Amino acid sequence: MKSWILALALALTAVLSLAPSVADAKRLGGGSSSGMQRSLPPRSTPDATPAKPAQATPTPAPATPGMAPAAPKRSWMGPLAGLAAGLGLAALMSHLGMGAEFGNLITMLLIGLVAFIAIRFVMSRMRGASAPPAMAASNNMQFAGAGASWSPGSTAAASVQTPAASAPALATTAAAPSVPVGFDQAGFERIAKMIFIRLQAANDSADLNDLRQFTTPELFASIKLDLQDRSGAAQHTDVVRVDSEVVDFSDEAEQQIVSVRFHGLISEAVGAPAEAFNEVWHLVKPRDGSREWAIAGIQQTH
Repeated sequence: MKSWILALALALTAVLSLAPSVADAKRLGGGSSSGMQRSLPPRSTPDATPAKPAQATPTPAPATPGMAPAAPKRSWMGPLAGLAAGLGLAALMSHLGMGAEFGNLITMLLIGLVAFIAIRFVMSRMRGASAPPAMAASNNMQFAGAGASWSPGSTAAASVQTPAASAPALATTAAAPSVPVGFDQAGFERIAKMIFIRLQAANDSADLNDLRQFTTPELFASIKLDLQDRSGAAQHTDVVRVDSEVVDFSDEAEQQIVSVRFHGLISEAVGAPAEAFNEVWHLVKPRDGSREWAIAGIQQTH
């Protein structure tokens, strides 16, 4: 009896040692902090009941000064009417034999007038189309081959302004960071989410080439050690929902640093329930342009 129980225990131990443990299943970074760590801007705490915005006291509207008369709209009916009348007069004079040469002269003048009007119309349309959009330069996004770039010498910053009425809805987020002029923050955040999902898949398949492309050598070494500790065990990460926001920007002497907060729901094993996560990735880019944006650190915020 004791030998049968001992054999069963040994067999069960062998099966459990060969099967991948759900507890060991971890997303990229193992759910812990690694690589670059930075002090993050404080996050404001949400109010239990958002305060209603104070109603502004109505003020009497100032007397409206006399408005200048609106400029009359240009109408093409006048030139068209003159054109029709001129053509009719020329045709009548030619029909009555009152001078074919005079009729031809009038016709040529009217044709010239039509050409002049057409040229002015086309040129006005071309001038309107050639006006550059206000933020055309901000769409230049590159992030490790598809990230963001801007002039390294630009030190001016544009703070993102939030309307006062929407402040209660944004109470759980960090204060808006100051970013350089021309930095496409919305585009950067969208690409950051794409990279987050892509690197979770690369971590599942132990794709070292993809992981190396988007990380600094120091962080890549840490991730590689995690993969070695996994010993080839199967890993399946399902990003149920992920949101991203730039929470900090730093322009240092040798590099630029952007901190992006990721939060949402993620499942770290097949059949495992999705759990909430909240972490910050620190991305760096050398000022000399020797490489594109790369992830230098993963920092847990809870």
